Amino acid sequence: MFSIFKKNKESETVNYFPFTTDIHSHILPGIDDGSPDVATSIMLIKGLMSLGVKNSIATPHIIGDLYRNNPETINNALQILKQELKIQQIDFEVRAAAEYMLDSYFFELINSDQKLLTLKDNIILTEFSYASMPDDPGKFSFAIQMAGYSPILAHPERYPYYYDNYKMYHRLADLGFMLQLNLLSLTGYYGKEAAKAADYMLKNELVSFVGSDMHHERHLAMLSESRSKASFNKFLSHRNWNDFLE
Repeated sequence: MFSIFKKNKESETVNYFPFTTDIHSHILPGIDDGSPDVATSIMLIKGLMSLGVKNSIATPHIIGDLYRNNPETINNALQILKQELKIQQIDFEVRAAAEYMLDSYFFELINSDQKLLTLKDNIILTEFSYASMPDDPGKFSFAIQMAGYSPILAHPERYPYYYDNYKMYHRLADLGFMLQLNLLSLTGYYGKEAAKAADYMLKNELVSFVGSDMHHERHLAMLSESRSKASFNKFLSHRNWNDFLE
């Protein structure tokens, strides 16, 4: 078990998160529904640092009918942010990958042999639509693995169509999806059903990774305010998550 509080010579830093590398966030400026500008990105990063995060793999959305980001748009936003971190002398490492919606556009990308943006090696972050349950997630997983990638499925505890069928979390893991939990789900931010699903996934050891899914100041405020909640503190002592990617 690690200490919740960590002191250095200059200041007291809250070592609150159960990882030092955040693998899921929307802190790149101006390219999706996350941070709208560099100033906001810096504010969010300072907040993450106060919670013990030292590194971030930013994962802007790639959604065919909404955010058609690509390596160029993502890298441009990354360089702008890294330059501002350098100017302000903020010791925080930020890299970039993407959060791929498993839609028709995604399959256009892999069918055209375009290189995807990975978290590490061949690992990609993916998500399902909230609106409709995928007919056959096995087809998704098979196509991704045949293209040479290993998928992490973002925040399955937030998909409402699984709330009456927890067996699907086991099924998704069996299909080859590594499951990533949002820390915000444990705070009740997304509602009671998401919190219950998150608790089930943890108790059944179905979670491979966790992330902040940080978009804006409201997310940061909730995570900062929730350190006294029993469910979150219990989760903190479990293990150092994301260590595989650090």
